[in-house]
Amino acid sequence: MDEELFFKKLNSLCTSKEIFCFLSSLEVMSDTMASGALQRISEIEVDDSGLKNPEGVLENEIFRALCFQFEFESSKLSNTGLLNAVQALVKLRIDPQSTLVASLLSEGEERLSKGQLSVENLCALGESLLELESPSYATLEQIMNHMQKKDIEKWSPREMVLVYRILQVIVKEGKKQYQDLLNRLNNVTLTIVSQLSPKFTSIILNSLVVLDQTQAVPLVTALCKHSVKHIPYFMGDELVDILDAFLYFGYHEQIFTEALETYVPKSIFTMHPQTVSKVMQYCCQKRILSKPIFDAVAESFISHGDRFTADQIAGYIVPFGTLNYLPPSASSLFRKLETILHARLSQFQPRTLLNLLHSCVLIQRYPVNFLPKIFSPYFLQRLQAQPPGLDRIATSQLIHLFLTVTLECPFYEGPKLLPKYQVKSFLMPRTSLDVHLLKRVKTGLLHLLKKRMYFASEVSTPYFYVVDIEIKLDEEGFVLPAAQREEVDRRIALCVDGQYRFCINSHHCLGEEAIKQRHLQLLGYEVVQIPFFEIESLRNRREVAEYLHKKLSPLIHRDSA
Repeated sequence: MDEELFFKKLNSLCTSKEIFCFLSSLEVMSDTMASGALQRISEIEVDDSGLKNPEGVLENEIFRALCFQFEFESSKLSNTGLLNAVQALVKLRIDPQSTLVASLLSEGEERLSKGQLSVENLCALGESLLELESPSYATLEQIMNHMQKKDIEKWSPREMVLVYRILQVIVKEGKKQYQDLLNRLNNVTLTIVSQLSPKFTSIILNSLVVLDQTQAVPLVTALCKHSVKHIPYFMGDELVDILDAFLYFGYHEQIFTEALETYVPKSIFTMHPQTVSKVMQYCCQKRILSKPIFDAVAESFISHGDRFTADQIAGYIVPFGTLNYLPPSASSLFRKLETILHARLSQFQPRTLLNLLHSCVLIQRYPVNFLPKIFSPYFLQRLQAQPPGLDRIATSQLIHLFLTVTLECPFYEGPKLLPKYQVKSFLMPRTSLDVHLLKRVKTGLLHLLKKRMYFASEVSTPYFYVVDIEIKLDEEGFVLPAAQREEVDRRIALCVDGQYRFCINSHHCLGEEAIKQRHLQLLGYEVVQIPFFEIESLRNRREVAEYLHKKLSPLIHRDSA
């Protein structure tokens, strides 16, 4: 039969039984046709769980006859027939140690060493090796050495993607001498980005992450922009790779967020929990408060949260606290969380449980039933033993929990945080000071109060928090020198909030800043927020001083400013 007619007929068949019946009707076929038949069988019979009908395929007489011929006539096969057969057999989960696969791979490697393989053949061999649990890194290196000599501009997108995948594996093994090839590959890939499928887009971005191609900014940017239109078509693991790349390269695109806001609410109940967790991690790290996404995620958790792993539960819930957002279904959401924690508390690793409960108190959801466990010496020892141990972040989370039960939960009578875990002061990474903004406010205060002695900056308090700017008042409202300790009746805490204390493109402050201001008020401070968006349009220190006067005039005596 003519090969073109053969493959047209072959691709119209939908079961391995039909294919075997078709093959039995042929008197003779080329090795290319035979290997193509094996490939078609592998496409039909293999899914994510493996070979669907092992007995119906592997025990079939025609299949066995084809394998026999491939094994014993490997040296006579064409390159295409040989390597397509290897690909199909590997995909069909035939044992790589079997004489069949071993002899075909050996023949392929021999032709590789003699330089007899085309780009297409090299890619077919490379793809087969990548499917094996323990590929030969030496052979993969050989393939790359041959590929380096080829004209990249003539490669197909599929061949480019495969080279990225092979390089990814080789570099993991510490082989880093391929940066020149990578540079050329990155430059050519940039010219074909618009042609890439969702799968190829995610594979290349994932490879660029693994290969640490931070210098390939034009390609990364083009791929990220290209990925926007594919959001509805990415498989779960592909979307995870895309989001990982956005996070790794620090890329943010408003149109990408808008595409997620359209896709996630519609697909939330069919999305894998791991994919949803990654979407929430992306929003959390980028400080993107997307109410459509968060509201949909809350509904999904209420419906299916008891099926999720401990890490997935934390992935769903922690961003609500970090971004200081309570969805409309908050009461049901946290009732569901409490039910799950009661049933499965032992499944949560110490760090995961601490992150989860800390996120709850940021948004005034008090997990008092579980705090005795958190404050127990046994739990704290386990927390210290789990990398990265009791670091600055974990310590500040414990202190937030301690302050919360002390200030906001007077009814709590359980154990408290042991004194040895209480540090004098702390600042969470996201709430670090905007030094430039602080300087502008201090300059305005100096203009307003006339002398630098009347206010202090970055003041450590006995209550673990650091106040950005503190002003002391006597009982009549007159400003006192910052160093004075007697006759202090009230204290004003100016919270100088730069943009990193807010959700992105928003006036909505993050959970860590919200809890700090709440606790300072409960500790007796008069809290005055100085947000960046109220200061940035002011042109000079006189305007800043006038702004501060309006903010402070209700609190201090009119003769003080």
